[in-house]
This record gives sequence, C-alpha cells and structure tokens, in this order.
Amino acid sequence: MPAWRQRLTRVCEALGVLLFALLFGVFVVQVIARLVWGQPLTWTDEAAVILYTWLVLWGTTAICKPREHVAFDILFQQRPGLQRWVLCVACAGVGGLLLWALPGSLDFIAFMRRESTPVMGWPLHWVYAPFALMLAVVGLAYLWRALRLLGKHWRQVVAEFEARP
Repeated sequence: MPAWRQRLTRVCEALGVLLFALLFGVFVVQVIARLVWGQPLTWTDEAAVILYTWLVLWGTTAICKPREHVAFDILFQQRPGLQRWVLCVACAGVGGLLLWALPGSLDFIAFMRRESTPVMGWPLHWVYAPFALMLAVVGLAYLWRALRLLGKHWRQVVAEFEARP
C-alpha cells in the first residue's frame, strides 16, 4: 500500500474514532443528566442519533474493507474459475446502483434544507449529507474494482474480497 494511502487510512480511522468518542461523550452526558440531576437532556438524544448515523455511514464509506461488508459468496466460493467474472459483475452492479441512486438522494438532501431537527435546530441536509458521500465513494470504489478485475492484476482484487483466515 502506498504511503499516501496509509496516511489517508489513518486519517479516516481517526475521524471514525472521533465520531465514536463524541457519541460516547453525548451518551455519558445523558446518563449523568438522568442519574445525577434527575432531568434528561433532550438534545443528547438527538445528537446521539445523528452521530450514530454519521458514524455508521463514515465507517461504511472510509473504514470497512470489501471483505467486511455483507456478502453472499456461495457462487463465488463454489466456482473458483468464475471468481473474477462473478466479482466483476457484482462490483459493476453494486457501484452502478449506488451511483444511480446518487442524483435522487442529492435532490432529497437539498429538499431537506428547509427542515431542521426538532431540538437542536440543525438543518436536515447536514444530517443526511453523509449518505450522499457514502453513495458516491462506495459506488466509485466498486466501479473501480470492476475495472481492475478486467485488468492484469485481477487476482489482487479477488484477494480483497476473500474471507480472512
């Protein structure tokens, strides 16, 4: 893996850790507010839901490797000679569908600019924006893998999808 990609991976993982730390911090504040002060804080529930959503989408986008995603690999495992082509069709299909959904999602996100969260008043387009990022990044990554499967280094791509020992 090139040095720039290792640094980018570390930055992405650090951002994931930061999102989790914020989520945990909000959770702790909520517990303290309920148990110590006897009065729940409404903004912590909303912040926790938003942070959890962002954390899941960020993890899917930037941290999870292909073999860590949900996969149905029965055909892939049963026919080793077909691995390359099954993966190529699957990657092209997944990438194509995610990118196909992107314009409609962007339109919905832009529409949600008018609305805001009930407690904190955050514009909802900021709440849903990570979904568009996930669609674009994961879609392009899968299309890139499909193209790489057509090249001479296709075995490296197949290895990315194989289960860990």
